[in-house]
Amino acid sequence: MASEIKVDTISEKTSANGVTIDGVSLKDSKIATANSVDSDAYVDASIDNAHLADNAVDTAEIADNAVTLAKMDGLARGKLIYGDASGDPAALAVGGADEVLTHDGTDLAWAAAGGITAANFRPNAKPLIINGDMAVAQRGTSFAAEGEQYTLDRWYYEKNNDGVVTITQEALTADEAYEDGFSTAIKVDVTTADTDFTTNQRAFIEYIIEAQDLQLVKKGTANAEKLTLAFWVKATKTGTNVVRFYAYDSDRSCSQAYTISSTDTWEFKVLNFPADTTGVINNDNGQGLKVSWGMAAGPTYTSGTLATTWETNTSANDFVGQVNNFDSTSNNFHITGVQLEVGEYTSSTLPPFQHESYGNNLQRCLRYFYRMLDGNAKSAATFSYYSASRVEAGVSFPVTMRIAPSLISTSGASYFRVQRNGGDNNLNDFSGGSAGLTTGSIYNTDEASGTAGNAGFGYSRANGYLSWDSEF
Repeated sequence: MASEIKVDTISEKTSANGVTIDGVSLKDSKIATANSVDSDAYVDASIDNAHLADNAVDTAEIADNAVTLAKMDGLARGKLIYGDASGDPAALAVGGADEVLTHDGTDLAWAAAGGITAANFRPNAKPLIINGDMAVAQRGTSFAAEGEQYTLDRWYYEKNNDGVVTITQEALTADEAYEDGFSTAIKVDVTTADTDFTTNQRAFIEYIIEAQDLQLVKKGTANAEKLTLAFWVKATKTGTNVVRFYAYDSDRSCSQAYTISSTDTWEFKVLNFPADTTGVINNDNGQGLKVSWGMAAGPTYTSGTLATTWETNTSANDFVGQVNNFDSTSNNFHITGVQLEVGEYTSSTLPPFQHESYGNNLQRCLRYFYRMLDGNAKSAATFSYYSASRVEAGVSFPVTMRIAPSLISTSGASYFRVQRNGGDNNLNDFSGGSAGLTTGSIYNTDEASGTAGNAGFGYSRANGYLSWDSEF
C-alpha cells in the first residue's frame, strides 16, 4: 500500500530555496524547474487563457509543427487570418463573387475584379455585329429610300409600304449615345408618311449575321446559348417597338418588345433572347441570323401573339404591338451602338461595347462590299486591249469575299477613261468578268477602241464608281 501524507500547507524552509517535491521545484507559487511538466501532466482544459500571462508563450516555446490546422477550428470557410488595425489577429470576411483581395498600402480589402471575369467573358474575339457603331459607309452617307436597299455597311432597309424615308449616317456631337462613345448613328427620316400599314406592309432596319460566325451559339443542342442584344435608340414616336430574330436554316423566330419612353431622346435598351435547343445554324457562309428592328408593320405581322420564345416562324407573331413610326413626316428613328452578346446580361452586367479601330471595322465590312472606285480621278487598274473593241483588267480584292462578288458600275457618258498610245479612250461603264473570292476582272466592249495587245492606264472620272458586292 502506497504511503500518503495529508497536509493543508507545505511552506518553504527558507525563502531562497522554495520547496522540492519529486524533483520539481516550487517557488513563489510557480514551477521553478525547466521542462519538469509535460503535456501528459495536464488535464484537458486545466489551463485556459486566463492563466497565461501576456507573452508567456512565444515562438521559442512552440516546437516546429506543434500547432496544426486541426487545432485552429472555428474559422469560417473562405475567411483569412490577418492583422487588424490594432495589430491583433482577426478573420477577414469572405469576399463576394468575382472579387479579388486588394491592398491600399495599409490594409486588406475585397474589391471588384478588373479585366476578364465570369461576368464579362466573351467567347467571341470580335463583335458579332460588324459596324455596330455605324462608322463605315462605303456606299454613301445619304439614301433617298423609296425601296429596299443596303445603306451603311452591313445595314439593310426592308420595306413594303407607301411611305418614303431618307436614311443618313448621322453625326453625333452631344447627348447620351455620344457620351457613351458613339459618334455616328443610322437615322431614318420619314419624308412621306404612311398612316395605315395594311396586310403585309412593313418597314424594318435589318442586319444579317453570317452562319459560320454563329457556331458558338450552339443552336439546336442541349447546351444552346442565350443571347443578349443591346443598342442605343432614339425615336420621335413613343410606345412599343419590337426586335425579331430569325434563324434561316431552321425557319424559327423569336421576338422581344421594348418601349420608347421619351420622344427624341437617346435610350439604352437591353433585350434577352432565350436559348433555342431546336433547329440548327449551318456552318457555312450563308444567312445565319437576321435581326430586324421594326418601325411599322401591318396585320400580317401583328395579328397574333408575340413570339417571345423560339418557335417555327409564324408571321402573325413577329411584330405584335409595334407602333407606326411612319404615321407622320415629323417622325425620325435612330440606332447606334448595337452589340450582340452570347449569354444573358442586364444593363449592369453587360460587357462593354467592343470599339474597333475604323481600319479593323472597314476590313471586316469589305468581306461583304468593296467600293473599288469612288469618283473623279481614282486609279482603277492597268488595262489591256484583247481586241480593238474589248479592253479588260484583272482586279485583286483586299480581303477574301463571302462569295464570288458581282460588279456594280455606275453608267454615264465618259464616266471612265483608259489612256493608251498617247490618247484617251472614254468609257461609259464596265461589266464584271469572271470573279472568285480573291480576284475578279472588269471589261468594256461598247466604247472600247484601241489596238489589240496594247496596254493602258484606267481611272474613274466625275461620277465613276465601281463596287464589288458579296452581301446577302
